[in-house]
Amino acid sequence: MTEKKTPTKPVWYKNTYFWIAGILFILGVVGLIGGDQTIRDPGQKREGGLFLLYFVASVIMFVNGAISHRQTVQQFEEETQGAQ
Repeated sequence: MTEKKTPTKPVWYKNTYFWIAGILFILGVVGLIGGDQTIRDPGQKREGGLFLLYFVASVIMFVNGAISHRQTVQQFEEETQGAQ
């Protein structure tokens, strides 16, 4: 019979949502310090407060990461408690 593999304990830094949130936050800081022209994509419509969009996106991605990590931890706990 095939034996079920024990899952590894989930850690927050392996969750890509947190990495993306960090990158967006850094881009927001760069835009705040250097102005919107430093983070504007080529051909992108000029609009004021672009750095704020990066901060909002950073918060959204962080919340996604928190929810995702919480569900992963819950699944890990259910699988490991059932194996004991």
